[in-house]
Amino acid sequence: MLAARTLDSMICLALTTVTLLLLARVILSWLEFFGLRLPATGPVHAGQRFVFVATEWMLRPLRKIAPPTGALDLSVLLAFAIVFVLRVALRC
Repeated sequence: MLAARTLDSMICLALTTVTLLLLARVILSWLEFFGLRLPATGPVHAGQRFVFVATEWMLRPLRKIAPPTGALDLSVLLAFAIVFVLRVALRC
């Protein structure tokens, strides 16, 4: 019983982490869209690169279902919806 609760907690933590990474990706893309140029080197660039690499594995297949339409990338919305459904199903 304890192992099942621990597994549920770990899955909920992973879903929360994915949600935060997706939110960071949205914010970074908005900053870029509004013309803010982030440094090409240093810790900010490393953080930006980490967020993009950490979320691209799930967004790439979703772009086949919902391709980007101009400045709006619907794959991120779809990813948020999937994470939301999983969180509700697992009662996170």
